[in-house]
Amino acid sequence: MLWPLIIELSGPPRGKGAGRAAPNHRGVYQDAKTRSYEAQLRFAAQQAMEGEPPTAEAVEVEITAYVAVPSSWSKKKREAALSGALRPTVKPDCNNYSKALDALNGVVWVDDKQIVAEHVWKVYGARPGLRIVISRLWQRGNND
Repeated sequence: MLWPLIIELSGPPRGKGAGRAAPNHRGVYQDAKTRSYEAQLRFAAQQAMEGEPPTAEAVEVEITAYVAVPSSWSKKKREAALSGALRPTVKPDCNNYSKALDALNGVVWVDDKQIVAEHVWKVYGARPGLRIVISRLWQRGNND
């Protein structure tokens, strides 16, 4: 496997949903859509890791969420969105995409505390999806 590691999911990107209190007040649970999306993300990460163990190194993460352009928009506005002149200010927040990275614990890295730099972008894309690029920082010469 070569680093940087690239994980891609097609379809509308999802952030981590808010946890809900269990009816018996004995904890918090995630909604089914969040659990399903995180399972897809975990599976994609397992495939990208090609059976390699999770890294114990410090990592940098770049997340790009490609949001669908609304079909009601004019051709001119659509072109502006796809060129990057317009950016999506719709839900979810960027930090919710970051929270979904919990699904990669034990697969890509031992624990997400190893993330020392993170960049998140929401952009319009011709095809909605999520792209995560993970770099081990020692590879770039930042660790001695």
